[in-house]
Amino acid sequence: MTLIRVAQLAILAVLSFADGARAQLSAPPTGAMPPCMAEFVPLRTEAEKRGLAIKTAAQHKAPRDQLCQLFRRFTEAEVKVVKFVTEHQAACGIPAEAIASMKSNHTHSMGMQQKICAADVGGGEGKPRGPGLGEALGVRAVPTPETTKTGKGIFDTLSGTQLAQ
Repeated sequence: MTLIRVAQLAILAVLSFADGARAQLSAPPTGAMPPCMAEFVPLRTEAEKRGLAIKTAAQHKAPRDQLCQLFRRFTEAEVKVVKFVTEHQAACGIPAEAIASMKSNHTHSMGMQQKICAADVGGGEGKPRGPGLGEALGVRAVPTPETTKTGKGIFDTLSGTQLAQ
């Protein structure tokens, strides 16, 4: 997968996680914030902030190693959110579907992180390349002095026209 496609999928995963968390754990319209939300909001905000950092880096075509680092930071924040909602499910009245959705999104984020960071292992170069089409057909891309013939040819116009000779 190319870096742009991976980044686009990552952005979708990050945004779906943030939207899912916000929709499932939104505060009631009353003026007082329940104790669960007081603890959850900073965790969610940090995960959203790190997700937006991935989105910004992908839009600016950041190097793969930088995206890998940003994904690691995002998944760390995401783990904290998932751990919080899992531990406080009964006390905060969090639906089981919401937790399952968050865990699924986290699994997807971890897969994206592994894909991005696995390609970074080779020092940013990726896998070694095999011969290109030109090399396989025996065609050289750039003529060198050793491969260039000197003398008179059809297109040699420096010594006059070919018709006069």
